[in-house]
Amino acid sequence: EVRLSRLRWAVLLLFSSYSLCNAFQWIQYGSINNIFMSFYDVSAFAIDWLSMSYMLIYIPLLFPVAWLLDKRGLRLIALVGSALNAVGAWVKLGSLRPHLFPVTVLGQVICGLAQVFILGMPSRIASVWFGSHEVSTACSIAVFGNQLGIAAGFLVPPVLIPNVEDVEKLAYHISIMFFMTAGVASALFILVIIVFKEKPPHPPSPAQALIQCRPTAEYSYVQSILRLLRNANFLLLMVTYGLNVGCFYALSTLLNRMVIQHYPGEEVNAGRIGLTIVLSGMVGALISGIWLDKTKTYKQTTLVVYIMSLVGMVVYTFTLSLGHLWVVFVTAGLLGFFMTGYLPLGFEFAAELTYPESEGTSSGLLNVSAQIFGIAFTIGQGQIIDHFGTKAGNLLLCSVLFLGTVMTAFIKADLRR
Repeated sequence: EVRLSRLRWAVLLLFSSYSLCNAFQWIQYGSINNIFMSFYDVSAFAIDWLSMSYMLIYIPLLFPVAWLLDKRGLRLIALVGSALNAVGAWVKLGSLRPHLFPVTVLGQVICGLAQVFILGMPSRIASVWFGSHEVSTACSIAVFGNQLGIAAGFLVPPVLIPNVEDVEKLAYHISIMFFMTAGVASALFILVIIVFKEKPPHPPSPAQALIQCRPTAEYSYVQSILRLLRNANFLLLMVTYGLNVGCFYALSTLLNRMVIQHYPGEEVNAGRIGLTIVLSGMVGALISGIWLDKTKTYKQTTLVVYIMSLVGMVVYTFTLSLGHLWVVFVTAGLLGFFMTGYLPLGFEFAAELTYPESEGTSSGLLNVSAQIFGIAFTIGQGQIIDHFGTKAGNLLLCSVLFLGTVMTAFIKADLRR
């Protein structure tokens, strides 16, 4: 019997919340890169690695975690992810002295481990808990939480931690942020223990009912990955998704450095520009999710959003150095609307192209692609900015998005779900 559960919205909201907390911890150093550089007396590259550690950890651990998700289910993955997120937040509280940079690295690595148990979940939660008429919207809301965390990571640190010379004062302000994060992460872990269930009493859609009826002996995890890697349309999507999201990761990590270079002393506004990118992207993600549920035009929507991401990146590149902050806010908002709005589109298009394979596996492969390109683009753009300036660094991302747009045009809309 196909029936929707009332608990589905609580499960979705809880997942979005601890995903938010984890994403906040990803970007909390990068959004005030210059302040943490002076506090710990390390290079900009060392602070960039606090962000890139998330990407690096994800790559080798995707397959073990995706296997665990298929064998042990959603609840265990949710418990481990939210627990690691809380532990990492508490470890960072032990790094409130300039010589304790390795402790903050350890805390960030633990949070990076938590992210492996979070990033591939949105499409799986959407399909296990939600009906076919709301599955894309649910996936968008699940991704939405992660984006809201990045938005908070841009907004909150510059407000809580002013750029002061006094090390004791700086340590005090940093401790407030770390304490707040640890408290929220711990409360969310407790809520996951109480509220988060494996699956609803009844399957929410015919597609899910079919999967639940299939004998477990029929399913081979290795065979599933091999089938995905033989699916030409999925492989194309995997590369194009990696190019787009890798650009977003590089842009987020290096944003503070780019804005401060053209507008010295504007740490708070650099954070607000990051916030603008993510908030407009969340609106884009929600609109694209609702649009997909109504129209099922996956290929066309993905291509249009990709083209507009490229246009947004070109406009942002040539307006950053004009000397008007309000222009940067407008162009960053346009860029974010499409570039961040693309995230749930990729997940849902992959689920359509690869049904009945596990959504956790297809999402995980997309994320691995994004992390690999994210590390490459962050290092590459960082080096280009240091040697040739911000415009040259941003032109690298423009050329990458152009390549991704051309490749997206070759994906066939083979919708199986």
